[in-house]
Amino acid sequence: MTVRMRHTKSHRNNRRAHHALEPGAVSTCVKCKQDKLPHRICENCGSYNNREVVDVLAKLTKRQKKQKEKELAAQEAQEASQKPMDVASLSQK
Repeated sequence: MTVRMRHTKSHRNNRRAHHALEPGAVSTCVKCKQDKLPHRICENCGSYNNREVVDVLAKLTKRQKKQKEKELAAQEAQEASQKPMDVASLSQK
């Protein structure tokens, strides 16, 4: 058997045109608003489909646990301060 003929640069480049990498799909967690992979548990808060599935604090060290609790408390306080507008509160003077 003989060696195949040489391919030109354009044939080589046309073949390689389909080898580009595409960015992976990323969604945001409903509970903590962090980026996460779709159909996976959120690594930040341990929730999936608005339910807490994994207790993230149980796996952390004591120092990390305190820091995480502070972050979660600050997040909850921020969410509480952003109350949704309702008709009763808007109609009052």
